[in-house]
Amino acid sequence: MTVMELFDRFPDEQSAREWFEETRWPDGPICPRCDSGERVSQVRSGKPLPWRCLDCKKFFSVKVGTVMEQSPLPLRKWVVGVYLMTASLKGVSSMKLHRDLGITQKSAWFMTQRIREGWMTGQPLDGEVEVDETYIGGKERNRHPSRRRGIRGPSSKAIVVGARSRDGEIRAQHVAGATRRNLLGFVTRNVTQGSTIYTDEHRAYRQMPGYRHYSVNHSTAEYVNGQAHVNGMESFWAMLKRGYHGTFHHVSQKHFGRHVTEFAGRQSRRDLGTMAQMALIARTMVGRRLTYRQLTR
Repeated sequence: MTVMELFDRFPDEQSAREWFEETRWPDGPICPRCDSGERVSQVRSGKPLPWRCLDCKKFFSVKVGTVMEQSPLPLRKWVVGVYLMTASLKGVSSMKLHRDLGITQKSAWFMTQRIREGWMTGQPLDGEVEVDETYIGGKERNRHPSRRRGIRGPSSKAIVVGARSRDGEIRAQHVAGATRRNLLGFVTRNVTQGSTIYTDEHRAYRQMPGYRHYSVNHSTAEYVNGQAHVNGMESFWAMLKRGYHGTFHHVSQKHFGRHVTEFAGRQSRRDLGTMAQMALIARTMVGRRLTYRQLTR
C-alpha cells in the first residue's frame, strides 16, 4: 500500500475509527469492561466515548482495553503510525514520526513503544528451526576512554538470541549474557520439543536434550552442511543491525528488547499485505496496557 492509497483509505477520523472498530469487533461493539455485546447503544456523535453499555452503565470507545487507552491522539494518527512502522523494514525513529504526524517527540516515542506491543507473540516454533545469537552495538574503541571496558574485557554490546523456523517465523529476545542457561532457556520457551534445531559451534548448544540437533562450524569456514545452516538467522541479524545503526543509531539496553520484538514480528509477517499486517497489529494491541510510568520508572 502506498502513502497515497493510505490517505485515500483513511481520509478522516471517522474512517479510522470505523476501521479500528471493524477490526476489533467484527460482529459489533462489545463492552471491554463487562464483555456484554447484547445491550450496547451508540451515543450522540462527536463524543470521545461513542458507545455506552446498558448493563454496566459505562461509556467506552475502541481505545478502551488496548494500548491506546487514555491516549489523546486521534485514531487517524494511530493508523498512520501503525502503517509507517509496518511498511518500514528498518524501523521508524520517534523523531521522524513526530515530524510526520505533527506531534511532540515524546508523544511519538510513547506511541512507538505501545505499537511494539502489537508484535509480541508467544506461539512456539516447530519443525526445522535455526538458532543463533549476535552482539549489537558500537565498537569499544569508539567509546570515550573513561567508559571503555577494554578490547579484551566484557563487552558493552547488547546480546540477542533468535530462532527462525524454515517457513519464516522468527522469535528473538534480548538476553543478559550468552550463557548456556540463557540460550537454552530461550530455546525451551520458543521451540517445541522434538523439533530439529540447527546452530553454529557455540558450546552452549552442544547438548540440547529433547531436540534433534545439527551444527556447522563457522570457525573452520563451514557455513552449510547438508540442511544444517543458520543463514536465515544471519539475514535477520543483518536487517536488525542496519536498523539499529542506520535508523536508531543507539537504543538503551532498557528498551532494546522491544525493538528486537518489533523487527522479529515485522519480518515474520512480510508475506502478508500491508492492511492485513496492520489489522493483525491492531488486534494484538487489545488486552494490553502500557503506561508511561511503566516505561520510564
